Amino acid sequence: MYTIVIADDEAELREALARRIDWADCGFELVGEAENGVEALELVEKLEPDLLLSDVKMPFMSGIELARAVREIRPAMNIAFLSGFDDFTYAQQAIQYNIISYILKPVSAREMTEELKKIRAEMDRRFEFFTRQTDARELQSLDHFLLPLILDEFQEGGGEREKELRAEAVRCGLLNNAVDQLACTVMVTSFFDEDGVNRTTEDSLHAVHNIAEKFMHHAGFLSGGRVISLLLSTQKGMDKYLHIIVDDLSQSVKRVLSQTAAIGVSCTKPGLTSCHEAYTEAVKALGQTNGAGVQYLSDIRRVESLMAEHRISSGSDLCDRALEVIRKKFADPDLSLIAVSSEIAVSPNYLSALIKRCTGSNFVELLTRQRIETAKELLRTSSLKIREITERCGYSDQHYFSYCFKKYEGISPNVYRRQHEEGENGD
Repeated sequence: MYTIVIADDEAELREALARRIDWADCGFELVGEAENGVEALELVEKLEPDLLLSDVKMPFMSGIELARAVREIRPAMNIAFLSGFDDFTYAQQAIQYNIISYILKPVSAREMTEELKKIRAEMDRRFEFFTRQTDARELQSLDHFLLPLILDEFQEGGGEREKELRAEAVRCGLLNNAVDQLACTVMVTSFFDEDGVNRTTEDSLHAVHNIAEKFMHHAGFLSGGRVISLLLSTQKGMDKYLHIIVDDLSQSVKRVLSQTAAIGVSCTKPGLTSCHEAYTEAVKALGQTNGAGVQYLSDIRRVESLMAEHRISSGSDLCDRALEVIRKKFADPDLSLIAVSSEIAVSPNYLSALIKRCTGSNFVELLTRQRIETAKELLRTSSLKIREITERCGYSDQHYFSYCFKKYEGISPNVYRRQHEEGENGD
């Protein structure tokens, strides 16, 4: 049975869906409800549902903004949109964010039940597709090029050798054309069952392929209980999609196969002549996973470098750096986990896990806490208007700021200020 969270600012509709739909009959378990996009995002991060059923137009964060944010943290999750007729074309813009269905309002309980059953069938199909057997000829046709590229060193030939390799990559179908600014990364993956037994098979190879090919050029092969994958894109594409591929793979292996993926990721290289070096980096990173989770070689080197320079003594020091960035830049409404990870030069995956391990909270919780604590201080010590405090605390919408403040403090900003002033006058 799949888990589902519903998000709609119309309380009557949301409650009707929760009460009138036979969720079990549709193949779902309702695990959470949200009244706006921000609350929905928090539930997605906390509950990790299989499906988010979301209205397109909601306060504070639209359905499309929500879908974009969800892809950063739960790329394996499916999303179904509820939308009015006028919003339908707008909603379709989000197709790149794993949208599985568009449901037009108004919708009856019977119609919603039928649609949910269709969604369940499509999710079943997608789960089956995860391990679908790719045409063996498609993968094997690249072996003559891929295996020596990854396993052998190409240290001679320089630019000419790079041109030859790129031309060959085009001829065998690995690339569509000779990309000028080509970037490559090697990813090494092993699948383990709950007893820690390596279960990496040909099916694992197909699973990795079916995810990676959604985002960039990819080829791979199976060797020694590991799937060796070559990912090719531009540097911009690597920055945007690499962590999504890794998260999608890790989450899908856990949800679909009930297994654990150990993933080692190399640094990004400027061309094909560096593929063997990238492979050795990925293997080193995989060795740091201890059979579970994700390690980027770039994160390992970053931490080693900082420790060698005596700029940090442990991972907690690096977490402190991230917290310092939050303290300094919380007023930036665009501040995000990705922005902070880029500033301290580690991957979003690494920073997210580090913050959780060191603080027990996630990034959004820490950022919101910093903003609300600052707002409380300004409410107590200044005569700034609520609109001005909103902006100084990194919120672009005053209603959203008031919502967050009341959620954390139980009272509105105006009531908080008035209570503080009355307390002072009473003293």
